[in-house]
Amino acid sequence: MAYSKLYHTLLSSKFFLDLRQVEALSVLVDKFLRHDVDDFSAQPYSANHRLEVKKIDAALAQSVEGGQGDAQVVAVIPLIGTMIKYGTWCNHGANEIAEAIDEAAADARVCGIVLEVDSGGGSVDAIAPLIGAIQRAQAKGKPVVASCDLCASAAYYVACHCDEVMATNSISSEFGSIGVMMSFADYSKYYESEGIKVHTIYSNLSNYKNQPFELAREGKYDLIKTEQLDPLAQKFQEAVRERRAGKLDEKVEGILAGRVFFAEESLANGLIDSIGSLEKAVARCRELVAEANINDFIHSSNL
Repeated sequence: MAYSKLYHTLLSSKFFLDLRQVEALSVLVDKFLRHDVDDFSAQPYSANHRLEVKKIDAALAQSVEGGQGDAQVVAVIPLIGTMIKYGTWCNHGANEIAEAIDEAAADARVCGIVLEVDSGGGSVDAIAPLIGAIQRAQAKGKPVVASCDLCASAAYYVACHCDEVMATNSISSEFGSIGVMMSFADYSKYYESEGIKVHTIYSNLSNYKNQPFELAREGKYDLIKTEQLDPLAQKFQEAVRERRAGKLDEKVEGILAGRVFFAEESLANGLIDSIGSLEKAVARCRELVAEANINDFIHSSNL
C-alpha cells in the first residue's frame, strides 16, 4: 500500500510538532479510517515529483545557466510541510531532502546551502537524517543557512543545527514549540461498532512489553511521559542550548518548554540570528563563505 508509511507514522510515531499541525493531520487520519481516499494504489508523491533544488546567485545565475565558467552558486533546498522520514503520497521525506543536501554539498559549483523552512515539525525519526546531512555539508566547508517562515518543533530542531537561522519576514514567521508530544486515539468503540473485537495477548515472560502504552490507554500517563517523552524533550532542549549557546535567553518564560514566538521576539530572545528575505539568506550564505575563506587564508599564511 502506497500510503502505509504515512498511515503508520500518523498513528504510531512520537512527534516534535506544533498543535496546529496535529489538528490538520487528524482530518487525514479520519479519512483513512473511513476509507475516504480515492486510490490506495497511487504512487507516492515523491515518486512522481522530483524535489526542486534551486541554485541561485543573483549576479552569476545567467552565466551558470549558460554553462560558462566556474561560478559558485548557493543551493536552495525546501523543507516544507509536516516532516516524516520517508516520502509518501503527500510530500517528500526527510531521507530525500537529506539526499538533496548531500548532492548539493558534493557539487563543486555549490559554495553553500540555504534550507528553505516552512514547517510546524513532524515525527522524531525525521530529524536525524537532516541533521546528519547538514553536518556533512558543514564538514566540507559549505555553510548552511535556514531561511524560515514557520519553523516550529522538529523543524526548529533541524534549523538550529544550521550555521545561522533567519526569519523570512516580521509578519508571519514563527519559531519555537520546543517540546515533544504523543497523541493516539482509542479506536475500541469504533471497532466494536464494526463488529470487531480486538484481543492483545502477552507472553508470561513479557510483562514489561508495551507497558507505558497499555497504561496510557487506561488514562495513566506517568510512565509514558518519563520513559518515552521526557528523554526526547531533554535531548531537544540540550541541542538548542548547545547550538544557540551565547545567544539564547533562557530566562524567557517557556522558551524551552513549547512556547512559540514571532520573528522580532525570536530575534530578541536568541532563537534566530536575523530577519530577511530568501534573497538575503542567500547573500548571507555567500558572506559566510567569504568569511571562512578569509579566516583560512589568515591561518594558513605567515602574516
